[in-house]
Amino acid sequence: MFPADIITLAEAVVAASRRSGLMVATAESCTGGLVAGAITAVPGSSEALERGFVTYSNAAKASMLGVAPDLIEVHGAVSEPVARAMAQGAAAMSGAEVAVAVTGVAGPGGGSVEKPVGLVHFAAAGPQGVIHQARHFGDIGRDAVRTASVRVALEMLLERLGA
Repeated sequence: MFPADIITLAEAVVAASRRSGLMVATAESCTGGLVAGAITAVPGSSEALERGFVTYSNAAKASMLGVAPDLIEVHGAVSEPVARAMAQGAAAMSGAEVAVAVTGVAGPGGGSVEKPVGLVHFAAAGPQGVIHQARHFGDIGRDAVRTASVRVALEMLLERLGA
């Protein structure tokens, strides 16, 4: 189901989670649960993944993760402040010590001049704080944007897990 390199990253996340004793949560918009899906493709992932939130709508981001609606209104769902709030909310709402958030424009439509197709914001929260990345993958196709986003999210989880 997932490319071999994503499974390798997911295996590393599970191993790092076990070593550190830190549980993981995901908050996903444009990836629709693929990050959690990659982690759960690994045997023994129940020792690493606390839960995943698929928060595709703005209402879901607010009700499930506690993202302030005015934050979304001011910055848009695809933004650094919202990605950070999603990661922090996933950790708080799940009790997990480490969380990753993904929000972006996978395409083919939905982009704008300010937020083009292929723009994705990531945030990861952990004991060391919150980190953010924005990537513009370009208009490479919906599946390619989503797959590339899973890779980045898993890499950020590894960083927050201290691996």
